[in-house]
Amino acid sequence: MLTRTVLRTRILNFNRLFHSSSCINRQLFDSSTVERVSEDVDVCIVGAGPAGLSTAIRLKQLEQELGKEFRVVVLEKGAEVGSHILSGAVIEPRALDELLPDWALRSDNPLTQAATSSHMRFLTKSLSIPIPHPPQMSNQGNYIVSLSRFTAWLGNIAEEMGVEVYPGFAGAGVVYADDGSVAGVRTNEVGLDRLGCMKESFEPGMEFRAKVTLIAEGAHGSIAKELIQKFDLRQNSDPQTYGIGIKEIWRVDPSKYRPGEVVHTMGWPLDFRTYGGGWVYHMADGLVSLGLVIGLDYANPYLSPYKEFQRMKHHPYFAQLLSGNSTRIGYGGRSLNEGGLQSVPQLYFPGGALVGCSAGFVNIAKIKGTHNAMKSGMLAAEAAAAVLAQGSSSEPADMSQYEIALKNSWVWSDLSEVRNLRESFHTPLGIWGGIIYSGVDSLLLKGRTPWTFRNRTRLTDAQHTQPAYRFRPIKYPPPQPPLSTDLLTSLTLTGTNHAEDQPVHLRVRKDGIEDTTLRKLHVQRNVSEYAGLLQRACPAGVYEYVEDGTTADGWNGHKLVINSQNCIHCKLCDIKVPTQDITWTVPEGGGGPKYTIT
Repeated sequence: MLTRTVLRTRILNFNRLFHSSSCINRQLFDSSTVERVSEDVDVCIVGAGPAGLSTAIRLKQLEQELGKEFRVVVLEKGAEVGSHILSGAVIEPRALDELLPDWALRSDNPLTQAATSSHMRFLTKSLSIPIPHPPQMSNQGNYIVSLSRFTAWLGNIAEEMGVEVYPGFAGAGVVYADDGSVAGVRTNEVGLDRLGCMKESFEPGMEFRAKVTLIAEGAHGSIAKELIQKFDLRQNSDPQTYGIGIKEIWRVDPSKYRPGEVVHTMGWPLDFRTYGGGWVYHMADGLVSLGLVIGLDYANPYLSPYKEFQRMKHHPYFAQLLSGNSTRIGYGGRSLNEGGLQSVPQLYFPGGALVGCSAGFVNIAKIKGTHNAMKSGMLAAEAAAAVLAQGSSSEPADMSQYEIALKNSWVWSDLSEVRNLRESFHTPLGIWGGIIYSGVDSLLLKGRTPWTFRNRTRLTDAQHTQPAYRFRPIKYPPPQPPLSTDLLTSLTLTGTNHAEDQPVHLRVRKDGIEDTTLRKLHVQRNVSEYAGLLQRACPAGVYEYVEDGTTADGWNGHKLVINSQNCIHCKLCDIKVPTQDITWTVPEGGGGPKYTIT
């Protein structure tokens, strides 16, 4: 096994040779001329989330069952396993029961708070009205957890079983074989300055060449995005649609704490044109997770998801919950898949497959996806083990059996039952019709219908955005600490850090082009037509359209400033920008948020 220390030593020794030439100092990096360290593995998994780690654990179980040794490597862009993981989260333990039947007997398991009750409320500006919740939202037998801690726990189990897990090694690009199939991935370069020149600390990324490559980056990952486009994996599926979830963790006054209580809200502060809702989960140890999810198909460019969430906390229901001796201790944001069954792409490509939220298995009616993501990883592991058991072959790995297995599993039936609920909001029925249809389908029909609503116009979330002239600017109230704060104050709770002297990982890029003309056009359209949407939409204050009449890449006295050091890797910009010319790429490994309790 290649330990983390040995891996880094190999790279450093290689670079001592690479740096022996003095002419390399501060030269522009050219990927076509660099020599890379290469490691051969059986399976390379990109992303140490619940899906990726479940895949790795299941592979090691199959290794023991089959009596064959598999070298399994997991690459994780976060500095630690779990540090880039954020969710509500209430976990349905179905997949965990299958993967680790004895999990409850492990003394260190983080599933310590069972859900004890489930409620749903409709909010007006001042009222909180109890309403029935769909049966899919029942949480009997489920657990309220920090998904970050849960993932770190899975990571420890994977390492104990012999999986090589490498935090701080971001999967940055695909390694292709001569026939165009996927032969592995490469990690990101480290030690480039902001202009792309090599500093003294420069280390080229290394290649992990794998017999099977599995992509488990989470929603809208950069490698999955590339592979879906290259192999046309959405040819027979609808475009994926997304929501942005913004979350805080509070240690509430003991008199307000109701361990195990699960509450979901709809209505205020969102208007009837905007899909979304809030949550309150009473976790273990006196902590409460609360947040707001907003569908990224919202039309009004003046909407600020962060400010909507801050406003929501001033509703009497939330204000009372957070009163007394209550303290906010965590903040974060992340995009999540909402497209459901219709948006699941072809899962396999020559040489590998997509697992978990890279494919999109969130059950939006349950507001849960971890169970499906984990199960998809387990099924991918079984298909990969079958491929490896066949022995060496010159042909790329055929993972088509994984897709067949998944369609025959409970994951597919779980998604099929609710396939029309979210999409009903995009039919001529409108928002109110969608609410009525969803109630009837979830309570009575339960997906047993001969029809499936499809996105026949193939509109993306970005294309749902309408020009600013059709709306009035939204006047949000100023922050009122400690209940609500400005964005940068919240950002400090994420522990986000990126080395400032590195290439900006948020690229103004379209069709492979990055130049002054494109950046100028971006500013022109986004300022004149959409009132600078990104500076309100981003939950980390990354984007600003500032006044500057001297820059060549500006327009009408405005230029775009990208504060990439603030980025919490939520991917909203890549999804929602109306001009579709922001590309999220991985920064240096280890950069980004440092979530611990989200």
